[in-house]
Amino acid sequence: MSASGDDGHLRERRTGGRTLLEGGFLEVHRDDVVLPDGSAATREYIRHPGAVAVVPLLDDGRVVLVRQYRYPIGRTIVEFPAGKRDAGESTLECARRELHEETGFRAREWAFACEIHNAAAYSTESIWIYFARGLIAGEQKLDDGEFVEVMRFSEAELDALAASDGLPDVKTLVGLQWLQRWRAGAWPLAWTPDPEHGAAA
Repeated sequence: MSASGDDGHLRERRTGGRTLLEGGFLEVHRDDVVLPDGSAATREYIRHPGAVAVVPLLDDGRVVLVRQYRYPIGRTIVEFPAGKRDAGESTLECARRELHEETGFRAREWAFACEIHNAAAYSTESIWIYFARGLIAGEQKLDDGEFVEVMRFSEAELDALAASDGLPDVKTLVGLQWLQRWRAGAWPLAWTPDPEHGAAA
């Protein structure tokens, strides 16, 4: 069964609405909509500029992750390096910047895996997941007020962490799934040289 196709009988149509909150980079909206059966409803959602996550592959087969405290859920979690897009920034530019800032690494090759909607019921946020390899070590360039611990895991260690409910971050679970499927030869990745640190550099 295909996920694509005619969806006219499912679509909702916006008829009006207002902005409830404008924050530093998030906006909260309440829209009036008409449902497919003609009845009226409201939809509250967050407008987000989008983000990128990176699955960094070390030459020894391990992957690089970061450990940081996430205030909204009140806990410290392990996740792949990630961050929101700046205005006018491409997803690859964002991936390159976030990898370097959070881990100190740069990469010689990049591959796009997928785009995910991690909270489609109430947020416009997309997360684009990239893979990076041929890593070149360097120093972190964290933002003010950002505290991040760099960690290294084997695929087996990361899988065991996920199996024990120790990997609750959705982008990291999807990244792990892509890593496992790619290494199994099931999901291909198209690698391209980094614009500044590619294999030919």
